Amino acid sequence: MLGKCLVSPLLMFDSTLRFCSYSVSASVSTDKLLIQSSIRNSVPTSFVSSSWELHSTAPSQNAVVSDEDESRWESCKQAIISFGFSEMEVEKILGKAYGRIHSPYWGEERNKESPRFEVVNGILNYLKDLGLTDEDLGKLLKKFPEVLGCNLENELKTNVQILEKEWGIKGKPLRNLLLRNPKVLGYNVDCKGDCMAQCTRCWVRF
Repeated sequence: MLGKCLVSPLLMFDSTLRFCSYSVSASVSTDKLLIQSSIRNSVPTSFVSSSWELHSTAPSQNAVVSDEDESRWESCKQAIISFGFSEMEVEKILGKAYGRIHSPYWGEERNKESPRFEVVNGILNYLKDLGLTDEDLGKLLKKFPEVLGCNLENELKTNVQILEKEWGIKGKPLRNLLLRNPKVLGYNVDCKGDCMAQCTRCWVRF
């Protein structure tokens, strides 16, 4: 009977240790709460409010567009919309031509640019001079919107001259070619079978 009443010294030690551990933890937790409360009370409410307002209202760097850029964009839209496109379609055409919408045609080389009315209008007028009607231009822009981002002198005019001199393609055959494969206007490399990893703009595709 006496043996059943005895409490093991090990059990007493373990119980004491747990109690001490609990007391220390509770004390640390209480101190931590008091410190946090003290810090919160010491920071002025106006500072927290103004800090939040500063970060929440700061414009995104990518979203900043100058009035001049917006004006150019709108004028270019008006030059294209007359070919039978909706406003959303015009946004997509200009976006692909000037890097606002990713296009595999450019690869990774195209930076975002702001289009200029005189450049866009110059390309459209040049294509008209090649014998393309407004309906033709609508089809060409839908198939190859990136043409508006190509260089008029170094790419479009140069390539048309190459087509005429090397293949004798001009007039109506040229019009038919441009409607079928308008990307030829933007070719600017010729790998001659030794790939340069610029296949979307290479004469080897012609």
